[in-house]
Amino acid sequence: MLRGRIHSVETCGTVDGPGIRYVVFMQGCLLRCQYCHNPDTWDLKGGKTVTREELLQDMKGYVPYMTFSGGGVTVSGGEPLLQAEFVAELFKACKERDIHTALDTSGGCFTGHGVQRQIIDRLLEVTDLVLLDLKHIDEAKHRRLTGRSNAHILHFARYLAEKGTPVWIRHVLVPGYTDDELDLARLGQFIKTLPNVQKIEILPYHQLGVHKWHALGLHYPLANVHPPTDKNIQRAYLILTGKGQQSNLTGQLDMC
Repeated sequence: MLRGRIHSVETCGTVDGPGIRYVVFMQGCLLRCQYCHNPDTWDLKGGKTVTREELLQDMKGYVPYMTFSGGGVTVSGGEPLLQAEFVAELFKACKERDIHTALDTSGGCFTGHGVQRQIIDRLLEVTDLVLLDLKHIDEAKHRRLTGRSNAHILHFARYLAEKGTPVWIRHVLVPGYTDDELDLARLGQFIKTLPNVQKIEILPYHQLGVHKWHALGLHYPLANVHPPTDKNIQRAYLILTGKGQQSNLTGQLDMC
């Protein structure tokens, strides 16, 4: 029986897709984002193993709330694409029960060929929405921020556009790291090439997970960085979208 390795579950999430959501945080991530507030999800062998049926049974009591609110199930991380086969099986069962499915990913392990692409194709067939975290448009700055290239992530974004998969773009605004005007303008131009993007969310940087770094014996590199102001969030949204509607801004939290 196929088993997935998860970090935790949130039963009434409200920031990872529409409505009230049952959020599964998968274990394992290849990125090492300097602002990550879940570094305990990095270890590929951490967390606990579960079956699809165990998750379906656990979420059963929350389905009425999800349905009433227009919500559903979100699989986040860590990086859920590292366990795409398990997530595909979970989402398939959700769709059989008319439950909305959302995939919260950075595309951080996408290669776009071979067996992996076939598995991801299968996953996307049962995915209603992708929450795509675009961390930085500049290659060198992305490497410094996350430890890895953004080439495959941008490839994944184009791949989703080719397939017509509905996408919400999420960008974490970190003062001094991801808020440069030229970088935001470049990112905005890239997003405009993606016809499947339905929404853009600016997620303000925060330090809520610093205690986890300390507990793991890790040095937190952004200790002196403060959250962005509302004015800076609005400015970033203006640059990315050109709309500048205050009501479209979000205070939601990034999960990686």
